[in-house]
Amino acid sequence: MVIFIRTQMIKAVLVVMALLVILLLGMYFFSQYDNNSTVFVDDSMKEFLTLKVQDIFNKRNQAILNKKSDILDSLYDKSVRNGLWAYEHEIKKMKYLHSWSNRQSVDFTNINSQIIVRSIKEKGNGYTLNILASTEYEYYYLDSPEIKNTFRIGTYHSLDLMPKDDKLLITKEWYTDPFADSLHLDELKNEEIKKIISSGEPRDLSSLNERRIKAVEYADKFCGAASLPEHGFKYNPKYRNYNSQGGDCTNFASQIMYAGGFKKNGTWNYSNGAGSKAWVNAQGFKDYMLYSGRASLITNGSYDKVLKASYKLLPGDIVAYEKKGKIAHISIVTGIDSKGYALVNSHNSDRYRVPWDLGWNDKGIKFWLIHVHF
Repeated sequence: MVIFIRTQMIKAVLVVMALLVILLLGMYFFSQYDNNSTVFVDDSMKEFLTLKVQDIFNKRNQAILNKKSDILDSLYDKSVRNGLWAYEHEIKKMKYLHSWSNRQSVDFTNINSQIIVRSIKEKGNGYTLNILASTEYEYYYLDSPEIKNTFRIGTYHSLDLMPKDDKLLITKEWYTDPFADSLHLDELKNEEIKKIISSGEPRDLSSLNERRIKAVEYADKFCGAASLPEHGFKYNPKYRNYNSQGGDCTNFASQIMYAGGFKKNGTWNYSNGAGSKAWVNAQGFKDYMLYSGRASLITNGSYDKVLKASYKLLPGDIVAYEKKGKIAHISIVTGIDSKGYALVNSHNSDRYRVPWDLGWNDKGIKFWLIHVHF
C-alpha cells in the first residue's frame, strides 16, 4: 500500500511539473510574438505605405541621378547599423553608375521605378515590406543627345521602415543589387574605351533569322521584374524558379535557347520540374553549348580585351561572366543601342535590354562572348 501511494504522489508531481513547463514555454513564446508582431496591416495603411515607398524610390532615384547624397541621407536612419549599411550601399551604387556613364560617354536623363508592394507586416513600431521594383533608366550618348536609349532592371526588396522624428526612415534593406560586382570601374583605361564606344554605329538587325527572333521574344516576355508592364513582371510558371537555390540565370538562358528551336536531349534537358546540370548550371551550360557545337567562342578575357569583339554579338548570342575562375552568370543578347552596343536580358538580377557589362566591371571579372548557331 505504501508503495502504491508513493507511486501516485510521484505521478502527481510529474504532471504538475509538466504543466509548469508548458505554462512557462507558452508565456515565453507569447512574449516573443508580442515583441515581434507580424500582423498584416489593413487596406488603408497599405495604401499609405505604398505611396510612401513609391515616394522614397522616386527621391532615391533622383538623388542617384543628380548625385545628391544629402537626399539619400534623409531617407535612412543611420544610427541603426543596418540603416547605415543600406545608405552606404546606395552611395556606392550612385558613384558606380556615374563612373560607368563617364566611361561610356553617356548621360543619364531619367531613372523611374514602378513599385509593386507584395506584402506589409507590422514590426514593432514600424513595418516590413516586400517589394518588386521595375526601374527604367534612360540615357543618351554625348555626341547624339537627340537619340534616347533605355533599359530596365528588376529587383526584389525586403525593406524595414521605422518611425523617427515624425518620419518613416529605412532601417534595413536587402535586395540582389545588379551593381554589387562593380566597385573598381575606375581601374579601367577610360579614354581608350571611350574612343571605341563613341565610334560605334547602329547596326541593321533586319536579317535576323526566325529562331533568333523567337528566342528574343521569349527573353523579353519572361525576364521577370525587369519586363515591360504588359508582361506582368513574371517568370514562366512552367519552369521552376531557382533563385532560392543559387540563381535562375542559366535556367532562363536554357529556356531562351529552347524557345529558339534547340531540342532537349539526355545532357541538356528539363523535365518533371527539374533541369539537368547543363540546363541550370552556368559553367555546365557554357561548356555544353561550346562542346556540343551549338555555339562557338568569339573571344574571352577582361573587358578591355573583349570590347571590340563585343560588336560581333547578335541577338540570341550568349555573354558568360567568369568570377574567380568559374562562370558565375549567363545573359542573352537581346538587342543593341544607338551606338551598336550589345544589350542583354537575364534573371537575378532581372535585366531587360541592359548594356552587357553594366554591373560586371569589378576587377577580376572575365567575359566569354559566345556566338550561338541558330
